[in-house]
Parts: sequence; structure tokens; C-alpha cells
Amino acid sequence: MAHEATLIKAIEQLSYRVTPGDLATATGLSLQTTQAQMLALASEVQAHLQVSESGEIAYLFPKNIQGILLSKSWRRRWQAIWQRVWKVLFYVIRISFGVLLILSLLLITLAIVALVIAASSASRREDDREGGGFGGGMVFLPRIGFGPDIFWLFDFNYDRRQSHSPSPGSQDMNFLEAVFSFLFGDGNPNQDLEDRRWQAIATVVQNQGGVVVAEQIAPFLDHLGQGWDRELEDFMIPVLSRFNGLPQVTAQGGIVYHFPELQVTAAARQRLSPPRFLKELPRQFSQASSGQIMIAIGLGSVNLIGALVLGNLLQDQSLVAEVGGIVALANSIYWLLLSYGAAFLTIPLGRYFWVQRQNHQISGRNQQRQQRAQALEHIDDTLQEKLTFAHTLTAQTIVTSEDLAYTTETDLIDQEATNREKLDQEWEKQLIQRSSDPSSVANPE
Repeated sequence: MAHEATLIKAIEQLSYRVTPGDLATATGLSLQTTQAQMLALASEVQAHLQVSESGEIAYLFPKNIQGILLSKSWRRRWQAIWQRVWKVLFYVIRISFGVLLILSLLLITLAIVALVIAASSASRREDDREGGGFGGGMVFLPRIGFGPDIFWLFDFNYDRRQSHSPSPGSQDMNFLEAVFSFLFGDGNPNQDLEDRRWQAIATVVQNQGGVVVAEQIAPFLDHLGQGWDRELEDFMIPVLSRFNGLPQVTAQGGIVYHFPELQVTAAARQRLSPPRFLKELPRQFSQASSGQIMIAIGLGSVNLIGALVLGNLLQDQSLVAEVGGIVALANSIYWLLLSYGAAFLTIPLGRYFWVQRQNHQISGRNQQRQQRAQALEHIDDTLQEKLTFAHTLTAQTIVTSEDLAYTTETDLIDQEATNREKLDQEWEKQLIQRSSDPSSVANPE
């Protein structure tokens, strides 16, 4: 099932006794999807049905859902194993870009040094043949110093040991991870936006007793349409479809929206407080610290400049053939080294401007939704009339354990015997009340 993990998490949070409305509110899934997948899950783990005397249904799930599912299917076990393996593989992929940067720098540096030394030796031999003095071929090589702290590149706990605190979110990021973050970012912070949107809408509906007006839902939507589409509140159709809602018309021609299935809950739960409006989070260029980003830029620049210098030296193919070894390797993959060096700087540069544009759009959408939420603070007569009518339809049905007419937890015969005992007890109470009340005794005349 596509949403099985989401449903299981919600069931656990709701203490394993739920209704479809409870799960739809907790997950933000449509009622159709929730009902279908909840029934499949209930059948798989042998959950119990509890039917109230009014006909409402609650589902009681066992407390070891994950264990039951894993014990029943080899496929689920392999999926659980693959998820753990994939975490390791993804981490290896994540740090591989930093490893490639270091290997590229090392290969380019060694190849340049080897070529410069070979060119110097060839020049000296040529000077000796021509009778020149010693030292004619002397070449000054740049001094490359590596302090004792070079090993921090591979120290996964380095950031936590530094006296200066990095930027928020980078405390657990080592340099190899920071390279990936610099190149590709750290994912979409609004990946769960749709889940948050529908969870908030369902929570608003439940908090309002199952009946809302369009103005209460608008702060959580994006596209309200233009002209008549907006005046006729067409934007509420997806909400009605998702949670099986019904439009109701007021005496003045206004519309309120009734969601009967979200009025049914398995327990009297603490009232949740949804946000005033749906707020998208701004994208970050990188969660790496500023120091890590500067080092990545510096190493990337050195890598690109080194690739260009190496390309100039590799033009003397006779010298390349003479040296061989690591120079031959660098020559064979030179265009790969140059492409990696160029992409290492151009990809983040392009992504930086893309992030700025995305954040501008996110800010605009947040501002629109906030303005709709602020409009609710100024209630006019039309809105007040709709809210008053909506209040007359509000209700909440709680499927408690005391008013059950049927449950699959016990045998049907035992339930019938229990119900018969309850009826007998009620009948005895009524007889006692009648006998103690003189007015209830019939006049013998």
C-alpha cells in the first residue's frame, strides 16, 4: 500500500483506536484512500470492529502492527532490509562527491609535478648537450603545505569539536557531506507541503464541529481562481471531494460546507491548534557552515585552475609518453577532470540564483495566504450569517466503548448475553423506580 507507513504512524499516535475521520485528519489523506487502505491494513493485522448503537464504526488495531506485518510477508522483510541498506548506499553516494574532489585535486597535482619535473630534466639534458652551465633548467615549484589538521576532511565528528559554532543545521555535517550540500543542497523543505495542507484543513473542519465556511479554508489553499470561479467558491470542490463533504445553502443564499464523516471520532481527543495559514518554508542554499562552503569554493577553484594548467602541459604528448604512469592516467581522463572542475562551480552558481527565485515566489504565496487569514478578523454581515448557520449543523459523535452494539473482539453469543444482561438490569431499574413512585401505581378503581 502506498500510504501504509503513514497510516501506521497515525494509528500509533492515536492509541490504536480510530475512525476513518480520525485517520483522514491525522494524515491529510482523502477519505476514500483512508477507508480503502485502512480496511486492507485492518484485514492484514486482524484489527477489531467496534460498532456503536447509532451505527458508527471504530477500528481497534493491535499494538504490534509492524511485527505482525513483518512476520506475515517475506516481501516486507526484504523491504525493511533494503531500507537500511539504501541508507548506507545513499550516504556513500553523498560523500562520494567530496571524495572525488579530493582525488581529482590529488591526481591533477601529482600529474603537474611529474610533468614539470620531466620537463625540467629534459631541459637540463638538452643544456648539457649544448654545453650550457648547470642550473639552466631550474624550475621553481609552488610549495604546498598541509598542516596537521588535514585529517579533519575525513573526521566525521570534526564540526562538533570546533570551538567556533557553525551555522544552524550543520553541527552534524562533516566536510564530505558539506561538499554534496554545496553542490546539490539538502532537499526540498516543503516536500511534505501537501500533507501539511490537508492535515491543517481536516483539523480546522474537526475543530469547527464538522462544518466550515470557505473563508476558513482559503488560508490553506493556493489557487482560488478569478472572477466568478472565486465568487462561486469553486476552489472548495477538491476539499469536498477529499473529505466527502456536502454544501449547504443558508437562507440568505450563502454556502457552508458540511463534513459528516469528520464529525465521528473514536475518542474525545485534545483539540489541536492548526496554523493560521499554510506557510511554506524558504529554501536554503546549503545547510553547511559558511566555513565549509568557503573551503569547498576554494578547493573547487584550485581544482579547475589546476585542470587548465594540466591541459596546457599535456599538449606535449611526447613528454606524456615519456613519463607515463599517473600522467598517462590524467591524460586519458583529462576531459572528465576538466568537466568535473567546471561543473563543481557552475552547478552551485546556477542553483543559487534558482533558490533566490524560488524563495521570492514562496514569499508571495505566503503573503497571499496570510492576507486571507487576516481577513477572518473582520467579519461582515454576510460571513456572520454563514457562521451562524454553520453552528446549527455542528456536531461530534464519539464512538465510546460503553455504547457499543457489536464488536469483533468477543464472540457474538457472549455479546448477545451481555446485551441481554444490560437490558434486564435496565428493566429492573425501571421496575424499582415505578414501585417507589406512588404516582406511577395504577388506581384500583
